[in-house]
Amino acid sequence: MAMENWLGRSLKHKLSLLIIISVLVPVLSLGLFSYNIAAGLTEEKAQSSGMNTLRQIGAYLENMVTDVENQSLFIIGHPDVQNYLRTPEQDLFKQTSIIGLLTTLSISKPYIANVIIEPDADKPPVSFKSVVGSEFKDIKESIPNYYATHPKWWSAVHLQVTSDSSNEVITMSRPIRSTQRYFDLGMLKISLLQSVISTHLKRAGLEGGGIVLLLDSNNRILAGPDGYSTELGLEDYYPGISPFHDLSGSFYYGENADRKSVLHHSMEAVEWKLVGITPVQSYKAENRYFLTLTAIAVSVAMVFVIAFVLFLIQKVTNPLSQLTRFLKHASPDEPLPTLPVETIDEVGQLIITYNRMSSKIVNLTDEVKRNEALKKEADMSALQAQINPHFLYNTLSSVHWMALMKGESKIADMVGSLSDFLRFSLNKGQEYCAISQEILHIDHYVNIQSIRYPDKFEYEADIPSQLLDRRMLKLLLQPLIENAMLHGILTREGKGRIGVKAWEDGDIITFSVTDNGVGMSPGKLEELRERIDHRAAQHSPDGSMENAPASTGSSYGLRNVHNRLLLHYGPESGLILESQEGVGTNVTFSIKPSHVAREQERELERERQQEAGESAASLTGDSEGKGERK
Repeated sequence: MAMENWLGRSLKHKLSLLIIISVLVPVLSLGLFSYNIAAGLTEEKAQSSGMNTLRQIGAYLENMVTDVENQSLFIIGHPDVQNYLRTPEQDLFKQTSIIGLLTTLSISKPYIANVIIEPDADKPPVSFKSVVGSEFKDIKESIPNYYATHPKWWSAVHLQVTSDSSNEVITMSRPIRSTQRYFDLGMLKISLLQSVISTHLKRAGLEGGGIVLLLDSNNRILAGPDGYSTELGLEDYYPGISPFHDLSGSFYYGENADRKSVLHHSMEAVEWKLVGITPVQSYKAENRYFLTLTAIAVSVAMVFVIAFVLFLIQKVTNPLSQLTRFLKHASPDEPLPTLPVETIDEVGQLIITYNRMSSKIVNLTDEVKRNEALKKEADMSALQAQINPHFLYNTLSSVHWMALMKGESKIADMVGSLSDFLRFSLNKGQEYCAISQEILHIDHYVNIQSIRYPDKFEYEADIPSQLLDRRMLKLLLQPLIENAMLHGILTREGKGRIGVKAWEDGDIITFSVTDNGVGMSPGKLEELRERIDHRAAQHSPDGSMENAPASTGSSYGLRNVHNRLLLHYGPESGLILESQEGVGTNVTFSIKPSHVAREQERELERERQQEAGESAASLTGDSEGKGERK
């Protein structure tokens, strides 16, 4: 009983006794230390060497892919190719010139199997080598609008038969668009020899007889050693293998003698992955003799102390083993379980701290999910609000009426403004824009409304020039202009006025939208403030709004803008409403761009990547007949 009480006092006492016993058997400590060091160094060396090999192969393949993509951009923008594709009739002289161009670009690159230009018009394709047969299936067969959002696509391995050979190839396809009017002219396909990639993978190799596989974005095999079919995926050869979550890393697959070390490295230039698979036993065999001697020494030493050490280890490690089992089997998608506290020593204190941390993680996770759901809901509501069916129907009705009256210039003006209005609203899902773009978006909206309601209102914007290039969350001002027009100006007698103004105070930019419409009474103003205030809405745990005040009329757009400001710029932002019945209404809000600098930088990076992947193109503007800002 005294021994049990002494063992339960603290972890320090337990470890002290264990160290004293361990000192009496230094061979045990030395053997375990030597074993762990040898095994760790062997494994670390093998994995480090394997990762270096994958990075070298990845660099080689990325250079190959980058070269092919640069070559495709050169071909797409070449004047001879553009002229040939834009010409409706077949020109043998131009076709021969293009074949010479493709031959010059491809003949010195042994990994290029073929380059094919397929016109959209009724003209034969032009290629480096004449294609007799091909098993190529374009992504457009399964996703018709794929190239509307993606500049290129890499295929799986397929057979291509040319006039002089039959090869397994990987094809990059991308649309060819006119550099003058940006409409589709055809498709460009550049095929890589799969055998060249496979040969490079076989030569690289890994320590211990490991293999290297090249996978596409769906983990389908693109290249590898003999015996690995390109018609199958990695899962077919290694069932239940873990997914690749990180850009590079390592993990183990299998158990016991079949255990394998799996290394993976993702390529940034293309959605491919390099996977190295090595049997664990192959590189551990290098130290087998030393490990055998160590095991014998450890076994002899443990004969003398095994009973007492097992007793102590059981006492010390039971709580830690329980904690380890819970953490090992815990699912990342489920809350961490609460562990029972059996002792009050350091391990018990650790478990208590773990239980508190688990509870806090659950609360923080729920809060993050709610905020993300609110943000997505607000952004989607903003987008949907821009595509207002009533607005579109009324505008198109006006266009139809003017067509009947032969007002061709005004029709072009309205259609052009509507096109620019929708293009900005749906601009690739981007959340931020320059202030100048937001003002231009308002101009398009005002131009449309000025045609619908002639001589009904005046519009003026006072934006300092130094703010035009600053960035802000888009679609904030237009809903306020629309609200001022529909609920303030169009309901009053005579001609109204709407003004937009911006000014900067330190790192804070303030916007105001003012109208001299019908205004609101104090009671109606207070009611509107309560409806748009996000705190008046109760949120469910998943982030959706429940029991929120009805958002009809003018409050819908205002509440949407208000919520987006709070979600993107923090609680110090939000709409401030001031109104006087018979005088007009003023709506202001302030933003602090530094709060979202990181999101803006990521968005700018996405824009640069998209622009780098697209060919230089100029869009023909439909800007004639645009209305001037009043």
